[in-house]
Amino acid sequence: MATRSRKQATRGGSRTAVPAWIWLGVGVLLGLAVALVFLGSDWAPMLRKNAGPQPNPEAVAPRESDPPIVEAKDKPRKNYDFYSVLPEMEVVIPDAEISAKARAEAQLPASTTTPAVSANSRYLLQAGSYPSAKAADEVKAKLAILGFVAQVTPVTINGKTWNRVRLGPYASASELEVAKAALSDNGFNAIALKEEINR
Repeated sequence: MATRSRKQATRGGSRTAVPAWIWLGVGVLLGLAVALVFLGSDWAPMLRKNAGPQPNPEAVAPRESDPPIVEAKDKPRKNYDFYSVLPEMEVVIPDAEISAKARAEAQLPASTTTPAVSANSRYLLQAGSYPSAKAADEVKAKLAILGFVAQVTPVTINGKTWNRVRLGPYASASELEVAKAALSDNGFNAIALKEEINR
């Protein structure tokens, strides 16, 4: 028997396939070329070092006699400093001071009945202050569900009415500290106040 040649027939001659790494290399080179063209032209001004504001060599400083470019408004600037918003008869008590007073009260003998605050002052907790009476009532209701008794007190400051949600009064710093901690455990960041009572 005659041996046959096992060659496959190909049309149009023999072709060799281009390896994948060559296609990858060509793609990378084309990408680099496009990036260099993009960066070298005016298409990407923000990527250059001098893309920020440039000084104007022709600019001159205004003289005092020149009128201002923008007229100043006669409206006074509003200052929402927390301590100036509270009336002068209220004092915010820092947490460290409350703790120190509570420790001092705990060291007193049980038979001693000295008042923690003077006769014309009292401790309060303010759970919030809202321009809307409805928002203040909602907070008061949330506190009531948690077992706290709160009052909503409207007060006018700089012509605007605020509705303060307050708890208390508390007879001692110990009671104040316990109530503040309970409010904090329930998600209320209350402010401890010492209020002077006008008699």
